[in-house]
Amino acid sequence: MTTTRSSGHLELCGIGKRYGKVSAVDDVSLRIAPGEFLTLLGASGSGKTTTLKIIAGFVEPDSGEVRLHDRAITRLPAHRRNIGIVFQNYALFPHLTAAENIAFPLRVRGLGKAERHRRVEAALATVRLEGMGGRYPRQLSGGQQQRVALARAIVFEPQVLLMDEPMGALDKKLREALQLEIMRIHRELGITICYVTHDQEEALVMSDRIAIYDHGRIQQVGTAEELYERPESVFVAQFMGESNIFHGTFDGAGRESRLVAPGRPPIVVSPNGSRGPGDGTSAAVVVRPERIRVTRDGPAGDPGQAPGHNILTGVVQDVIYLGSGRRYLVALPDGSTYQARVGAAEADPDIGRGDRVRLSWDCADAILLEAPAREVAL
Repeated sequence: MTTTRSSGHLELCGIGKRYGKVSAVDDVSLRIAPGEFLTLLGASGSGKTTTLKIIAGFVEPDSGEVRLHDRAITRLPAHRRNIGIVFQNYALFPHLTAAENIAFPLRVRGLGKAERHRRVEAALATVRLEGMGGRYPRQLSGGQQQRVALARAIVFEPQVLLMDEPMGALDKKLREALQLEIMRIHRELGITICYVTHDQEEALVMSDRIAIYDHGRIQQVGTAEELYERPESVFVAQFMGESNIFHGTFDGAGRESRLVAPGRPPIVVSPNGSRGPGDGTSAAVVVRPERIRVTRDGPAGDPGQAPGHNILTGVVQDVIYLGSGRRYLVALPDGSTYQARVGAAEADPDIGRGDRVRLSWDCADAILLEAPAREVAL
């Protein structure tokens, strides 16, 4: 199956939607490049699905504009937008065969029988369901039904494909297999995809870029690496993977910048570019668990600071065997608990519950963020 590669882009300009006093989507602006796979990621109720429905034409925004290939489509009905969509529940007609389901949007568009047959066969081949067009939905597995829904969404060669948590009802193994299939189809067709999910791992694996939603707003847009390595807020840092968050006050007056807090040794940090917090303001340091080393503590006393490193001491609360390594939960003297994830080759198998250990990490592996008092952790 061949699809004309998009030559334009999809753009949201200040989109807003309210339901009573609730702002479901709040001033969202976003540009999706031609052929890009962009994921809207967020918790339930964050506004991502409402955004998708606005793009599809199922929900009319209260403000803003939707543009496709530099053409305003905000007031166009859904069937005139040339946008395909795959729903979470697939929405297949039970009384129609797989081929008839796939052909449905072609019949609506008035294509002749021969052309419908050609396109349906090509779509079945694209989703690797050759020879199964005569089966009814009840005769197909969940994964096969999902593929039929995908074939139906692409058979009329849409300019944009929308996918609303299409794998939410599938088991983990099948979901992972279909992720790879969707990525393959995306590469082959070059179609622009806007994908909705609440699954961080799914977003990391599949997306060119990710837009993280919270309370109807986009908190940050970037590649998986950018969001994980360079989050712009504590919310994003916690939402994208596991994080250790150290809160305190930023002190940049001395020879080195530090995060200070009562009952804990200062943490040496380096401001991230020009957006670092001001002296005396609330701040946070994010350290990913895989960046922390765990070693047995030496004689009692202050371990000091190794050049370019931070070192904190604590007591192991739990050790979780992961196969590829171990996860350590360590309580510090101030009562806070942090975690480290150490690979099998580096982990000390003799460290167990109740042992005193040192947590250490390179200062360069810390992420310094502003953390105003109003920011609520997940």
